[in-house]
Amino acid sequence: MWKVGDLVARKSYGKDICFHIVELDRIGQSAVLKGVEVRLLADAPCSDLEKLSDKELQDYVAGYTREEDDVLRLIRSRRMIEEEKRLMRSDIKFRDNHDFFEKPGRVLHLDGDGSYLEKCLMFYEELRIPAIGHHVPESRMSEVLPHFLEQYHPDILILTGHDGLLRKGQDLANVFNYRNTENFIKAVKAARKYERSFDDLIIFAGACQSHYESLLDAGANFASSPHRILIHALDPVFIAEKIAYTPINQTVNIFDVVKSTITGTDGLGGVESRGKYRIGLPRSPY
Repeated sequence: MWKVGDLVARKSYGKDICFHIVELDRIGQSAVLKGVEVRLLADAPCSDLEKLSDKELQDYVAGYTREEDDVLRLIRSRRMIEEEKRLMRSDIKFRDNHDFFEKPGRVLHLDGDGSYLEKCLMFYEELRIPAIGHHVPESRMSEVLPHFLEQYHPDILILTGHDGLLRKGQDLANVFNYRNTENFIKAVKAARKYERSFDDLIIFAGACQSHYESLLDAGANFASSPHRILIHALDPVFIAEKIAYTPINQTVNIFDVVKSTITGTDGLGGVESRGKYRIGLPRSPY
């Protein structure tokens, strides 16, 4: 009845999330599911699954597309206000000479999910953020990071993919009760061996339901998930955008960072960090 790629929801959860089936056991009794727009891998018995009707799928897509559009609209509005403020800066005389150039922070994004990464890279381009992305399994991130950091020298490092509680109702303080939190911790520590300064390298780490406190303790500036809830696939991009476009002489407003996301403070948080945005003069004619 079921096949890989089917769009389904779980009846026991009130069909709250749309999933792709990414794996089926040999006898077709259980499935591994991947959220369409939330960074969640989940196991479920096939008897709990139900295909979404065309109307349900349309409503679901419309809902998360509306959320993404709302965030993009807020970002563009904020960017316009910030640009007007920059044009009024008397020290650079922008009102007389608008021939300046921008250098937002550069992003290195490692993602355990290739399809999420592809979508994130599209949004980085839409938001004019210079970004390099690599699809890397969470278990290998700490291994490959030294090479990538040496190669790209990013200002902002995004470490994300899939996570989640393995045993519902078990000890939330135990990092071994999470699908990938331990791998994210190892990756953050590897990055901090390369760059200890929280301002020279800004790190976001985590995915759905990740062990927020341990990721911050390991050295992340921002992480998920304070209330162990699901986060949107694009939330790391929106956090990176705020950091990339906050001037280097300002600290990033933590509330504004989280407000720039779809999930909000229940799913994301962090510590004070400096922005990565620079202005230069003049623009070369070549």
